[in-house]
Amino acid sequence: MIDVISYRKKPVELEAMHLPVNATPAQNMAVYQWVESHIGSVPPACDAPGSDLAVIGVSMDPADGCLVIRTLEGDMKVSPGDYVIRGVQGEFYPCKPDIFAATYVRVND
Repeated sequence: MIDVISYRKKPVELEAMHLPVNATPAQNMAVYQWVESHIGSVPPACDAPGSDLAVIGVSMDPADGCLVIRTLEGDMKVSPGDYVIRGVQGEFYPCKPDIFAATYVRVND
């Protein structure tokens, strides 16, 4: 028999930017530049011999102007209203606002 054990998430501080629902091109560009400025500091696992650094990146979808974050798991589109999170290993990914609100609390003003 395997026991069910309760766990609590470790408190971890991370950075995030919110892309407003009615984001302006300047706001889209600010998030784009923030992600792009950190791409050089990719997670150590991505920097290992034989890894494909080309899978890490950020671009804009020419069809609708939405940000697309390329991760090791594939392309992830940033929808208006999403948060873009920089994780504990330097990775970036979008997060829906309801999930973000349920998971994270603001550290400072």
